[in-house]
Amino acid sequence: MPTCPLLQRLPALGRDALLLLARVAPAAIFWQSGRTKVDGWQLNDSALFLFANEYRLPLLAPSSAALLAAIAEHLLPLLLLLGLGTRLAALGLLGMTLVIQLFVYPAAWPTHGTWAVALLLLLSQGPGRLALDHLLSGYWRKRLAAEGVGSSGNGCIEHADPEQCLRTPQ
Repeated sequence: MPTCPLLQRLPALGRDALLLLARVAPAAIFWQSGRTKVDGWQLNDSALFLFANEYRLPLLAPSSAALLAAIAEHLLPLLLLLGLGTRLAALGLLGMTLVIQLFVYPAAWPTHGTWAVALLLLLSQGPGRLALDHLLSGYWRKRLAAEGVGSSGNGCIEHADPEQCLRTPQ
């Protein structure tokens, strides 16, 4: 009995929608937080005050911590939304979440846990097909195949196990 092609694609579409949501939700949260730290292209006084008096991160001067946070909270969410360097962006935001949880607001673990789940999902699964990462990986895979890279029979382009490339004679 033939099945509807759309029904066969639903699990993949659901996965892509979930991964898109896992990118958009934390990106929106961190972007909004970054916007509160700047006026135009400069850190605002309230951000500097918070980092000096309330957040008090160890090992970093308050002005440096505020600047790094503002840059990260603008750059990393953009990368997540585009699906470009998704795993690296998610790792950066997960690191920020960990710092916020441990040093700034330890009682807010339910909120930070929710952020962490979405970011860990992106780290483990990647951005999905609705991302520039997916488009670029397809482009590079086709380009490398056209150049004959990976066509030695060991399949190094097709799998995710770099050790198999090392074990298989080239």
